Formats: sequence, structure tokens, C-alpha cells
Amino acid sequence: MPDQIRVLIVDDIPETRDHLTKLLGFEKDIEVVGAAASGAESLTMAASLLPDIVLMDINMPDMDGITATELLSAQVPGSAIVMMSVQGEADYLRRSMLAGAREFLVKPFSSDELTASIRQVHAREHEKRLRYATPALFGSRADAAAREPGRIVAVFSSKGGVGRTTIAVNLAVAAASEPGKQVALMDGSFQFGDVGVLLNLNPKNKSIADLMPEFEAGGEPESLDTFLQAHSSGLKVLLAPPSPELAEGVTPAAAKRALEMLRSRYDLVIVDCASSFSDETLAILDIADTILTVLTLEITSIKNMRLFLEVADQLGYPADKIQLVLNRADSALGIRVADVEHSIGRKVDHTIVSDGRSVVYALNRGVPFFTSSREAQVSQDILRLARSLTGETEKTRSGVRKQAPRKSLFAWR
Repeated sequence: MPDQIRVLIVDDIPETRDHLTKLLGFEKDIEVVGAAASGAESLTMAASLLPDIVLMDINMPDMDGITATELLSAQVPGSAIVMMSVQGEADYLRRSMLAGAREFLVKPFSSDELTASIRQVHAREHEKRLRYATPALFGSRADAAAREPGRIVAVFSSKGGVGRTTIAVNLAVAAASEPGKQVALMDGSFQFGDVGVLLNLNPKNKSIADLMPEFEAGGEPESLDTFLQAHSSGLKVLLAPPSPELAEGVTPAAAKRALEMLRSRYDLVIVDCASSFSDETLAILDIADTILTVLTLEITSIKNMRLFLEVADQLGYPADKIQLVLNRADSALGIRVADVEHSIGRKVDHTIVSDGRSVVYALNRGVPFFTSSREAQVSQDILRLARSLTGETEKTRSGVRKQAPRKSLFAWR
């Protein structure tokens, strides 16, 4: 049947292969098309059978499941890997996801857990293929010129420790999960960016620092994707340089140019900004269509937010360009949301609940909490914020809106 999910089983134990084959044989929408006894054999079989799902054991003698998954992801990208292991440690999960696995099952698992995972992964991959079916993925300049410019959202906080990077990363992952949305994330904290840490991506592989020679030469890269790292969520990421000294080469003009290129190719570009008014950060805030400013129920955070709003007024930003995001909004710290709004003189636009357990657990594994705890309230708050950014019509993009010329930061400087 054409609508069946084709599955390849990879396990070095014959009894396990037989057991899984029998379990899946009862499912009308799932067909086992083959069973491989090793990682090396799985590469050959997957290339010829082209399965939708590969059930991959992580511990095999000749080639472990992680190595096989890395190779399969590159050689047979249409096959999604579900990793199986008797060990459920966070390191195994992290390494599996980095290799390209879409799901992780800890043995022993029930028949319902197995079939549910297969169906969920297949559905997500099908949705992703539909989302990326647009011609050439806007990869060329001609394609970029033919589409409407995307929206740039800068996530900023005037005080560290309020969860800015965590919000930016999970917001981007949530937006990328929406059907038909091409989303990019840029780490705008060039000296000490943490986006790569939260997504388990290494800036030594690719970062904005690699773009600088192209810009200095006066050219424009033919393929922007060459400098972006792909995350398993479908998100494309432009990381900060791997060391602070390399960040010195990222000028305000270069940051702005990188964002203009991303805007031309993606529907939504989210930028995690540094908590400072450096020239680079100001360039990002200037070009952004929307600035999400993050604060918490702390007196210092509220004070800094009030100062930022005064600065934004000095810079000539329209009031609707700035949206306030109250993080850990349900924390019982003796300060009410109404007190915050009275102090800063405007309403809070979005609230995100506190969920230290889900957030910290996900952070330590290098997996966004939106992925690991999709049903948690904190994830639902992030999804609601993402949909407010992707669903509404932007009538005042930077390319259309006529902004007042930006004044220098603080008129007396």
C-alpha cells in the first residue's frame, strides 16, 4: 500500500530483529521492508530499500548506531532514524540527536511506545518535507529576489540572567515547527554567544566569522547555507564566532548585512542579542522589525527595562516595534505584574511561566525544552509567542516602514 510506513530494523541480535518484526507485523500502516544485522549492512540496505524509518540499535560490534546514523543521515537523508538503547543516559540521547536521530527509545519499550514513535517521527518528517518543498529553498539570489522579505525579531534584555538566550532558542525552534515557515536563528552575542551550547552545535564548524572574508572582499556568498548550521528541528543557525578575539572582526555593518541576507531567504529571522548597547547590538536593533525585550519579576530587571524604554524613545523606535516579554511570570517574589506595568508605564505583551525542572534538564542535555517537553506549559507559552510572530501580517517591515532617522544613543553623547 502506498501510504504504509516502510521500516528497516537494525540490530545485531537475531532474536531482537525477529521480535520487532513480529510486533510491527500487526500494524496495518507499517511494513518491515528489511532487517540488518550490523551498522555497515544497514547502509547498504537503506540505500537500496529507501525506508521511511530506520530502527537503529545503538550498541553494535562492528559499527555502533551513532556512527551508522551519521552516515545514513548524509547518504540516505529521506530515512528518519529512531535510536534504540538499553541505556537512557543523557549523553547517549545528546550524541544520538547530534548524529541525526529523530527519536530515542529506551529498551525495554512496549509495542504502543514503538508504534507511536514510528508514526510520530514519520508524520513530522512528512510535514518537514512539505515545508521545504518550495523551489530551491530560496537558495539563490534570483529566488530571494522573487519572494517577500522575511521578518527580523531581535530578542534583547538590558540585564543578564533573565533567560534571553533560552527564550530566543526555543522560540526559533517553535517557529520552525509551524507548517510552511522557513526560520533562521542568529547568535548576535558575538563575543560570548551561547546559542551553540543550547543547540549542541559547534561554532568551530561554521559561524559568522567565516562570512567575514566574503564581506571584506566586497562580494556576496552564492550560497548562504554554506555558513549556516542545520539543527534537527529544521532550524538554520548562524552561530557567533568560536572565540572572543574573532568577534572583533564582526562589525556593525557586517551584522546588518548578514541579517539582510537572512531576511531575503527566510520567513522569520530571530536574533539573540547581547545585553549591552554596543554598536553591533544597536545595528541589530535598528534593522529589526520587532524587538522582544525580556524582563523578570526582579526590581533590577524592572529598573533596567524602564531605562531601555527611555533609550528606545531616544533612538526614535516606534512604540509598536517593541514588545515586552515577562519571563517566569508566575514566580512568587512579591512583585505583581500590575506593579511591573505601572512602574514601566506600559503593558506586558507576553508572559512565560517558570518551569525550572524542564528548562534546566533540557539545557544540560543540549536539547531545547520545546523539543523535550512539548506539552509543558512553558513550551505552550513559547509556541503562543511564536505563532504571534509568524501568524500575524507584518505591515511595517523595515523595507516598507519609514522610520525616523536614528538618533545617537543618548543625545548628550
